[in-house]
Amino acid sequence: MALTFQQQLLRWFEKHQRDLPWRRDRDAYHIWVSEVMLQQTTVATVTPRFLRFLTRFPTIIDLAQADEQAVLLEWEGLGYYRRARNMHRAARMLAKLGSDLPDDPAVWSELPGVGRYILGAVLSQAFDRRLPIVEANSQRVLCRLFARRGDPAQGDVKKWLWQKAEEILPRRRVGDFNQALMELGATVCIPTAPRCDICPVARHCQAFQQGIQGEIPEKSARPAVEKVDEVAVVIRRGVKALLVQRPSVGRWSNMWEFPHVTLEKGQTHHAAALQLLNAFGLKADLGGEIMTIRHAVTRFRITMVCTEARYRSGTIGKIAYPDAKWLSPAEWHDYPVSTPQRKLANELAKDSRQLRLF
Repeated sequence: MALTFQQQLLRWFEKHQRDLPWRRDRDAYHIWVSEVMLQQTTVATVTPRFLRFLTRFPTIIDLAQADEQAVLLEWEGLGYYRRARNMHRAARMLAKLGSDLPDDPAVWSELPGVGRYILGAVLSQAFDRRLPIVEANSQRVLCRLFARRGDPAQGDVKKWLWQKAEEILPRRRVGDFNQALMELGATVCIPTAPRCDICPVARHCQAFQQGIQGEIPEKSARPAVEKVDEVAVVIRRGVKALLVQRPSVGRWSNMWEFPHVTLEKGQTHHAAALQLLNAFGLKADLGGEIMTIRHAVTRFRITMVCTEARYRSGTIGKIAYPDAKWLSPAEWHDYPVSTPQRKLANELAKDSRQLRLF
């Protein structure tokens, strides 16, 4: 008797799944943390950070009782920090129910940062709830399996994907099956040059049968890349430098940084730095460039020129930041900052010569 698609996929998963730390038990808290981390972040990046996060916050109670700044600091470098803030808020809500996470879709659906994917991923893996998941890897498998054309990000295809993901769920081992779909997409049914020759379910794949697997899924044109120029100013006052906390809304909210500003059209870095100093109500002598940092955020390609300034006078007045502090290099690592800002801090702190102005 021929094996069904579900049986073949599960049998393959048993033999070929990667040894990942969040697969070693079915603890709902561990699964939840891993799934939030894995959204828009690679497995290679997440693996060591997952273990470190659990060492710092081993239970839902530990996470709930932590200060948000401690959570952001532990999340530093993983990006998309709203995930961490939402998880922290959700942990505080869940902790009111006890130390065991609930097997209740109604509870999870009300939590910040929990959409249909996280709901299905956690409850299917931890409690074998018959709930589907759709993410980048599984949606690619589904589109090829049924030769579905169109952009998975568009409404009609997205709706179809969730319907199909639910239709093909087995009655048992739902969590394993959902993982197997993702694993197949991550290791075999990859975006380009899919490895159809070793695919365990190739005979079920309509795109493979039609020879169009390389054309599916289709993607809409990406938004044009925008270039952004910024200047960050390390304002030194003796051995300390000024760090400011970002507002509670927008990019990198509630995190800290050496003050920076986006250049206006035609504005020089020197003029922008002076504008920033004036906004703080500070007088300072601008020094030389420390380094240039290039990074990307969504469609933006950002070039941040980092320069020094020596404080002369002035008191920080009303600024568009919740808080500002003069901090020594030894204190910088106690404050959560973005990846480009951490690069700047490390460059300043690694060599005492970098701390001298002029």
